[in-house]
Amino acid sequence: MVKERKIYTSFHDIPPREYMYFPKGAIEIGKPGKFSVIEIQHILISISVLTIAFTFSLTKNSLITLFGNLSIFPTGMLMSFLGILTAFFFHEISHKIVAQKYGLWAEYRMYPIGLLLAFILSITIGFVFAAPGAVMFRGGSREFETGKIALSGPLANLVVSVIALFLFFYVFFESSIINKIVGFICIINAIMATFNLLPLGPLDGVKIVRWNATVWAVLLIISISVMTRMLLFLRLFSF
Repeated sequence: MVKERKIYTSFHDIPPREYMYFPKGAIEIGKPGKFSVIEIQHILISISVLTIAFTFSLTKNSLITLFGNLSIFPTGMLMSFLGILTAFFFHEISHKIVAQKYGLWAEYRMYPIGLLLAFILSITIGFVFAAPGAVMFRGGSREFETGKIALSGPLANLVVSVIALFLFFYVFFESSIINKIVGFICIINAIMATFNLLPLGPLDGVKIVRWNATVWAVLLIISISVMTRMLLFLRLFSF
């Protein structure tokens, strides 16, 4: 007997419909990698806001410091953009593609309040607390499907962080800027993987533990190890 699919309202169990913006009419599942216009808009807005927010934080420009070092803003923006692209975008797109492979409707939806908070905090006190949004999916998913969908995001971050860690320690770059960018990509991906693997609330870790606790434990140990090693080199991110 085929196991009946359990219906989930949202991948991250976020219920409010006011920011989900489902298109009118029938929901089209689409092939893996297919994006709607509204989804592309939400992704671009999220990447833009997060890039600006992290730029203020990395370059230590804020109302507190009276924007004292704007000359390094372009370099900080490049570092922030590449970090957000590899961490945030890769994480969410991995959720989306795996969900679509299971025949589910899956699209990213931004969380306006979370983006606004990240922006305001970054320009006022230079601190970033980001809750930009999440991939929503519909169609029903069984436990192992939900687990693998949850796994895909942190796994993508972990793969990127391990590659960046290898490049940072074992490949010589003449430019200090490249070193900083590679290091930042490593640490932001490692932090995002570790945070999302925590078995708390709506985080990915909860779904992964329900599906396979061993896989969850292995990934968490690796992500913490990478994060801890890179945190020792935080001084490299100061301009």
